[in-house]
Amino acid sequence: MNRQELSTLAHRRHPIAAPLSDDSVDALLDEALPHEDARVLDLGCGGAPWLLRALSSRPRLRATGVDVSASALRRAREDAHRLGVQDRLDVHQCDAAGFRDPEPFDLVISVGATHAFGGLLPTLEAARTHLAPGGSILVGDGYWERTPSPEAVELLGECDDLATTVESVTAAGWTPVHAHLSTRRELDDYEWSWTGSLASWALDHPDHPDSDQALRTAHAHRTEWLRVYRDCFGFACFVLRPTGGREPREEGAGVQ
Repeated sequence: MNRQELSTLAHRRHPIAAPLSDDSVDALLDEALPHEDARVLDLGCGGAPWLLRALSSRPRLRATGVDVSASALRRAREDAHRLGVQDRLDVHQCDAAGFRDPEPFDLVISVGATHAFGGLLPTLEAARTHLAPGGSILVGDGYWERTPSPEAVELLGECDDLATTVESVTAAGWTPVHAHLSTRRELDDYEWSWTGSLASWALDHPDHPDSDQALRTAHAHRTEWLRVYRDCFGFACFVLRPTGGREPREEGAGVQ
């Protein structure tokens, strides 16, 4: 079983794929969407839960999702048909960093997918090329709540503390207009859901050839979370707008 398949199973009960409650997701969308007939792009959308949530409550909104996972995008299409929003959702299987569209977007989302661009600031610069004047970016990424151990850094990669993260974002030409810091309950609920969903699938399918692998993966992830990074890792979502005077969309950006 490859990494994408494991991730799909692990997120069965938590499709947002980030440590956020349903209420937090709704509140972030309310803050980020400028108007009811906005165009929204999700770079690294997975099964497009953000877009489907927005489309379901806003009948004039149109959305585009980009992801490398064929199975995730297939699920997005199926869920869009189930919700009756398939005519307003376009999905593209490609690398998010290379995606181009001839029309700009009022909101660009990238939550938990900054690795696809090489980090938070490269993600913001990539999103800028898609952004319409007056538009916003909704980005979610990790930060250190307290000094991490070398093991945590090796496991999760380089992060900054919250203050340094915000300073870096503002220095790059962005103004935070709203933010949400995941609570301890949101962080723990996400990890228990991730490991529990995968372990439950393995226990429910003992004869499946990948059952042992899934159970080992769930156990290893749970141990890393509890022993290595639970007490130092945080997650923040920011609604950002370009600081005055900076053009949000590069001239000539279009389909490649």
